[in-house]
Amino acid sequence: MDFILASEDSHSKARTGTIKTDHGEIKTPIFMPVGTAGTVKAVHQRELKEDIKAQIILGNTYHLYLRPGLDIIEQAGGLHKFNGWDGPILTDSGGYQVYSLSGNRKIEEEGVNFRSHIDGSSHFFTPEYAIDIQRTIGADIIMAFDECTPYPCEYNYAKASMEMTHRWLKRCVDQMEKTDNKYGYNQTLFPIVQGSVYKDLRIKSAETIASFDLDGNAIGGLSVGEPDEDLYSMTKLVCDILPKNKPRYLMGVGTPANLLECIALGIDMFDCVMPTRNARHGMLFTRNGILNMKNAKWKNDLGPLDPDGTSFVDQFYSKAYVRHLFHSKETLAMQIGSIHNLAFYLWLMEEARNQIENGSFKSWKDEMVPKLSRKL
Repeated sequence: MDFILASEDSHSKARTGTIKTDHGEIKTPIFMPVGTAGTVKAVHQRELKEDIKAQIILGNTYHLYLRPGLDIIEQAGGLHKFNGWDGPILTDSGGYQVYSLSGNRKIEEEGVNFRSHIDGSSHFFTPEYAIDIQRTIGADIIMAFDECTPYPCEYNYAKASMEMTHRWLKRCVDQMEKTDNKYGYNQTLFPIVQGSVYKDLRIKSAETIASFDLDGNAIGGLSVGEPDEDLYSMTKLVCDILPKNKPRYLMGVGTPANLLECIALGIDMFDCVMPTRNARHGMLFTRNGILNMKNAKWKNDLGPLDPDGTSFVDQFYSKAYVRHLFHSKETLAMQIGSIHNLAFYLWLMEEARNQIENGSFKSWKDEMVPKLSRKL
């Protein structure tokens, strides 16, 4: 994997670049739609490419390991062949499940014992096994196995967890070196900065992660309920330490406003379930604010869903019709909403790239952020 830095904003830390993988190029800054179980919920692969213009999608190691299982994915020739997506794929190692399944797991130095949320069966993930699973899934970008600490988190726990994450990273690196790429293309490893919201821990973790000199670096543990001011201050701190010539990936973030503020701090890659999850509940993001499609104010509005939108659904469907679908609990409502929100997120990234290249990102961002958060 190669990363080519293309341009930098003179009034912030925002930059554009290109990540080159064997499954195609990724223009940064970029948002990556989340396909936890091998699919971006309610969206066809054709729509991802043609309407949403996604460049890379995510899969989740824990979920794909449980269902459909590694055997069928390997028989298919990897997740690309299994789900029909021919672009780059990144897989989360399962570290987030260490956090989210707190009632069904036990952490120890060797690894983590999970109980399946499906049938209660017991499974043990080590850093080595997490790498092996991701190799078999066929990810272009593999994430190191880590512990994502909760918020709030006591200092001593955050410190011990971070140090264990660093030890696990060494084991992940060793396992990557011992094993071969699968399916005939290159696979690369990203480490993850942890340390909760403690400045000294974040500094130590960023320095440690940078010392491994891997192809990219991720920042974890900042989408778990902390205030935005902590998100921004920790992101700024870490971005100032991580090398400029490697892509920086902020995991699990976030709202459109979060994305623009973090691009200004030097982040290149994002993922979040928010655009699809919120879409399924009728919340649509636009460049002028947030629409609640279940609101009575749209009942008689026969105007397009979003006249300025970039996806076919924005001009084809009216607000009144989409509101009707949500109130009727029609599946099409979730599909339209998901396509709209993801297309908006990808438009936002494209426009951010244009503004950075034109030298106008800072003023554009300052104008956009208040608009993006208001309710229409």
